[in-house]
Amino acid sequence: MRARHGDLVVSDVPAPTGESSDDSSFQRPLRFSIMTSADTVVALDPPPRGAPANPVVGGLSTVGAATRRLLSTIGSEARFVGDVAVGFRDVRTWLPETTTQALKLGVQSLPIALFIAAFTGIVLALLASYSFTGAVPLYFVGTLVGKTIMLELAPVLTGLALAGRVGANIAAELGTMRVTEQIDALETLTYDPIAYLVVPRVVAGTLMFPLIVGAAMVVGVGAGWIASVMLLHLSSPDFVKGLRLFFQTFDAEYGLVKSASFGLAVTLIGSRRGLRAEGGATGVGRAATSAVVYSAVIILVLDAFWAVTWLLGREAV
Repeated sequence: MRARHGDLVVSDVPAPTGESSDDSSFQRPLRFSIMTSADTVVALDPPPRGAPANPVVGGLSTVGAATRRLLSTIGSEARFVGDVAVGFRDVRTWLPETTTQALKLGVQSLPIALFIAAFTGIVLALLASYSFTGAVPLYFVGTLVGKTIMLELAPVLTGLALAGRVGANIAAELGTMRVTEQIDALETLTYDPIAYLVVPRVVAGTLMFPLIVGAAMVVGVGAGWIASVMLLHLSSPDFVKGLRLFFQTFDAEYGLVKSASFGLAVTLIGSRRGLRAEGGATGVGRAATSAVVYSAVIILVLDAFWAVTWLLGREAV
């Protein structure tokens, strides 16, 4: 049948020179052509293999894929937070476990937090003395120690330390339960894993972090006072004078509220990474590592968030 104008013509590509067209090892691709006139054929051969792709199209494809992954991750994490919020309704499931988790995540984390706070207070007192020598009255050492520890160092340093201990603990524990199918067993027994495993840890972390940070504030200021008296020969009345000079109850409130947000973030991240663990012991290790890294990053982000939203524009009394 004769091809007409506009018809699509399909033909075989000739075999390479020196090879038989009957050779089964040569697979001839098809050539597509269009009849533009009675005797003229325009070839529509596909681009040869290995031809460079359009850089614009490749760039847009990469950006689109990255955006899709980002939105998918945000949606997945938001769904998890929503599931946790729904799990709070099942009080009979999570309430009995909360005390146990408060003891494990809070009370057992107290020594490391107090250890960090004590040496932080000592170092701050010595640094303040070094900076103020001959220019500022020495009783301002108490001011610097009190303000710095309560507003910043006690919440942030304690939060970072507990991100390593609490976040990794939660991720490893839940990750082990996931890879050994214990969570699947809970679902088979009609338990909600979120309400039974995640909510008690979130509640315990959110409540215990401020208590630990409050104790760290007291120990840090006390260590700074001892260092000032014993090493800097500053009298106790002078240290207390500097401590009270610019003290506000807001300083403690700010640090405690900030630490509660740190506890919420660390427990949520640790739980999420643990529940997504897969691949045996290696997967559990990856989950614990990622929980610590993400928790530390989120703590610093939240620290900046609270500074911008709560401190910016606020006048000290």
